[in-house]
Amino acid sequence: MSNEFQTQNGEGLERGLEERHIKMMAIGGAIGVGLFLGSATAIQAAGPAILFTYAVAGVMIFFIMRSLGEMAVEHPVAGSFSAYANDYVSPLAGYLTGWTYWIMWVVTCMAEVTAVGIYMTFWFPNLPQWISALVAVCLLTIVNLTAASAFGEIEFWFALIKVATIVIMIVIGLAMIMFGLGNNGVPIGISKLTAHGGFFPKGIMGPISTLTMVSFAFVGVELIGVTAGEAKNPEKVIPTAINSVFIRIMIFYIGALFVIMSLYAWDSIGTKGSPFVLTFSKLGIAAAAGIINFVVLTAASSSCNSGIFTTGRMLYNLSLQGQAPKVFGKLNKNNIPQNAILTSVGFMLIGVILNYVAPGKAFTYVTSVGTFAGIFAWFMIVYTQIKFRKSLTPEQVSKLRFKTVLYPASGIITMIFLVGVFVSMLLGADTRIPAIVGVVWMIVLLAAWYGTGLSKKKAAKQLS
Repeated sequence: MSNEFQTQNGEGLERGLEERHIKMMAIGGAIGVGLFLGSATAIQAAGPAILFTYAVAGVMIFFIMRSLGEMAVEHPVAGSFSAYANDYVSPLAGYLTGWTYWIMWVVTCMAEVTAVGIYMTFWFPNLPQWISALVAVCLLTIVNLTAASAFGEIEFWFALIKVATIVIMIVIGLAMIMFGLGNNGVPIGISKLTAHGGFFPKGIMGPISTLTMVSFAFVGVELIGVTAGEAKNPEKVIPTAINSVFIRIMIFYIGALFVIMSLYAWDSIGTKGSPFVLTFSKLGIAAAAGIINFVVLTAASSSCNSGIFTTGRMLYNLSLQGQAPKVFGKLNKNNIPQNAILTSVGFMLIGVILNYVAPGKAFTYVTSVGTFAGIFAWFMIVYTQIKFRKSLTPEQVSKLRFKTVLYPASGIITMIFLVGVFVSMLLGADTRIPAIVGVVWMIVLLAAWYGTGLSKKKAAKQLS
């Protein structure tokens, strides 16, 4: 195996993330604000057949995570798939992957912090949004500068809130469907799944058209790989967390949407607010809107918390690889990459300011690079795993502790799927801009790579 990974294993980061932290992050990473507020859009586009789309995307995510898991168990480093791409594909691949994933989380946090400010106005309508956003960023930054275990603890509780809400909604919904809870004892049944135009009311193109938005709903699950560098006993924790990803997607996404579309006609969902609010309100829970607002507030805060953690580690790893300034490779007394975190947070705050001073579309174009970056990161994970496997001898392959499934077919199928998602982005009126912005971002990175002489430095290093 590579000497570079041996160096990074001793990079100084403290392994403070417990098993329960990573297991809960594996769940929470796949559950975003979109499930609570954005699911109606996907349902309107495909009808009940959206369940089929989530199932297919779930299988692809499982393949991606198993590819990542094979490498993460062997080399549990903070740079994760950026470090693997650097070592097994090329320094340029590691550079593109690391910086693209960094910008993805920076712009995601720009949007999520803005969302925190909006959600707070539900209770405090006169409170300026920027104050809530600034307070949230400051508190989460302090947590991330304290210790990896502090980040893990906060993320554990954020994820638990999301999971508990969905489980309660599913249980209540099933009680309505089977026993008539809240419906005078008359079971609602599941006839609504086929009563309004059938299970495929928009034909096969309905679910196909939602591939992009469904795929983006899962961006964040790869965070498990980034946590491997600070996980206790990663060879045990990472496989357990990854193996449960598909089951959790089936339960939380497909289970929740199955219940919602059984309770309400699919073509009426989204016209009266969040399906989750409607379900709780049906039981006579007056505070339903407040409950869901609190959940989406914690979901947005969770995403921002993960973003601060991840951007800090990516920038730190890029520094170790010589692809970012050395100052980002320094740790504070708590063995946290403080400079990398504070710089990333600085860019996030610039985004918040831009949101208020720049036109709406300009801000949207900036943040849209995140949608392309998620697809690129997944593609590089799968491609790098194939290159990683090819670099091993048959004896080394036999000793792998967490092999990916159906190699190499699963990787090839997944890459074809991801290319298809990108093509659908280019064809979609609402997603064309993110695809183009993503390509422009890659051109900027390549210009920096060759313009700053990084390519020559790497070539000289490899020859020495």
